[in-house]
This record gives sequence, structure tokens and C-alpha cells, in this order.
Amino acid sequence: MKVKNVTTKHFIGEIPKDGGEVEYFRLAEGILEIGGENEEETEEFAYYSGDGTPQTEVMSVKKNHPFEGHFIASDPAQKMIDDREFATGEESKIMYKQERSDGKVLEGPATLNNVIVTGGPADEYRPISGVISWDEKPKITNEKENEIPEG
Repeated sequence: MKVKNVTTKHFIGEIPKDGGEVEYFRLAEGILEIGGENEEETEEFAYYSGDGTPQTEVMSVKKNHPFEGHFIASDPAQKMIDDREFATGEESKIMYKQERSDGKVLEGPATLNNVIVTGGPADEYRPISGVISWDEKPKITNEKENEIPEG
């Protein structure tokens, strides 16, 4: 069965300073697109035990999620992004969570960068865009595995 991208929910939140629970805000209002991109580091090598054809080994994978839409000042997720327009270092660190339609939940620390919250033609709405990149492999759980079957 095909599912639309809108069934994946995206959330951002502050990294708790005391190790407490993250207060997440849904990144949805005014958002037109959230993409997915991979940055992979690979190495190629050929063993004498093979035929000399190089094999590719993936050494690391970094997931980036560029987003764009129309800025809505009253939205708490967009306010959090707007507040980081000039963020550097630790100020650009956030928590990022995805809830996918298949029940998978991916959650972990991330970096918010390339933030744009103004600019464009006079007759268009104020934009918001940026990139959220997990800083490490996210914790992956499956909420559907925890559901009690009906019946």
C-alpha cells in the first residue's frame, strides 16, 4: 500500500539541560516539504580472494532533512527555528523526532543549520527553510510493536 509523505510526523525540541523529557513541537504548520538526503562516507577496496573488482563499504551515514515552507510566527516549532537564525555551536543543537506511518519512531540529537526566515519576491509569503541533520544514528523504536491487538 502506498502512503503519502504527510503521514510521517516531524518534531523538534530543545535538548533538556537536566536530562529530563524533551518537549517536542510538531514541524507541520506552513511546511510545504521535508526532504531526505544521505551523506555517506565510503571506501573501496579489492581483495586477492576476489576477482579484483572493487567492493564498496559504507563507513558512515549522515541523514539530512531539508525543509521549506511559509513562515508562521505563532507556530512554536517555527519560532524555535527563527530563534536560531544566527545560531552557532551548541546553540544550533536540537532534538529531532520522526514518527513514521509504519510505527517506527526515530529520535536523537541533531543540528539545525542553513536557516532562512526572510527574503524573496514581494508578492510571495515570507519563507522558512533549513536543514535538520541527526548528529548520530537515532534511537529507533516501533510503537506498533507495543500495541495491544484488538479482539
